[in-house]
Amino acid sequence: MSHPFTRRGALTALASLAALAARPVFARPFDEVNADGTLRVALYGENAPFSEMRDGKPVGIDVDLAQALAQALKLKLDLRLVDAGENVDGDFRLNLWKGDLAGSPLADLMLHVPNDKLLGIRNEQVFLVRPYFEQRLAFAWARDKMEGLSSFPDIEENQIAVEGASASDLQILMAENGRYRNNLKHFRNFEEAARAFLAGETAILAGTRPAIEAALFEAKVGPDRFPVVEIALGGLVKTNWELGGAVRSDSRDLGYAVGEVLGAMSEDGRLKAICARYGVTYTPPKGF
Repeated sequence: MSHPFTRRGALTALASLAALAARPVFARPFDEVNADGTLRVALYGENAPFSEMRDGKPVGIDVDLAQALAQALKLKLDLRLVDAGENVDGDFRLNLWKGDLAGSPLADLMLHVPNDKLLGIRNEQVFLVRPYFEQRLAFAWARDKMEGLSSFPDIEENQIAVEGASASDLQILMAENGRYRNNLKHFRNFEEAARAFLAGETAILAGTRPAIEAALFEAKVGPDRFPVVEIALGGLVKTNWELGGAVRSDSRDLGYAVGEVLGAMSEDGRLKAICARYGVTYTPPKGF
C-alpha cells in the first residue's frame, strides 16, 4: 500500500446540514465494548499481506491478528476494511473519533498505523497502542540477472520495479543525489511491480520486506532464485518504522488491554506464526 490518498470532493450545503444533524456514533471505552460483546476493528484494504479482500473474504496478517485479539478479549469481531486517506490523521478522524456523513459506527481499534510520537501529539483525540511489528524497506534481486546486491552501486544499469509514489520509490529517487532515477520502472501498485519482476521484466524489485516476502511465497520461489536484502541509506527517507494500533483517547483502557495481548502474542510466538502463514519474517519492534 503506497502512502494513502483521499477521494477529494466538494461537499454540498445539503450534505453539510445533514452532517450537522447526524447523531454521532462514538468509539467506546472497554467496559462498553465488553457490555456489547463485540470489538469493532478497522484495517486498511488493498494492503497485502496485512489486509485485503480475496475471493470475497478479508485475509492477511492483520486480519488474523484482529481475530486473535478479539478471541483473547473474549469478544466477537466486527471487522471492516477501509480506504486509506490522504494521511493517517484523516484516517483517525474518519474511523475513530468523528466518522462519516452517514453516521456509520466508529471502530474501537485501528491496526497498522505508525507508532510515531509526533503523530500521537498531533492527534489528541487518539491514543496509540503499543507497536507489534517493525516495517522495513527491502529489495529482491534475480540471481540470473545480477551477481549480487548489497549496496546501491550494485544496481548499476539494472531496472527496478517499484510502486510509484511509495516509500521505496522515494528512497531510490533520493539515493546518491538521484543517480538511480532512470533505473526505476514505475507501476500502479506493488502487486503489478511484483508480477513484472517475477516475469523477468526487471532485475530488482523494491518494496517493504513483508510485501516482497509474501509475493515470493505466493509464487513459490525462494532466496535461491530471488534473495531479499535491506540496504542502509542515510538521509530524510525512513527505511524502517514501527506499526501499532490506535484507539480513541477516552478508550485508553481498551488500548492497554490490546497492548497486553500484543505483548503476550509476541513473546509466545503467536505473532511469528501468523506472519509465517504468509511467508513473512516476523520483525518485533525494538521495545518488545
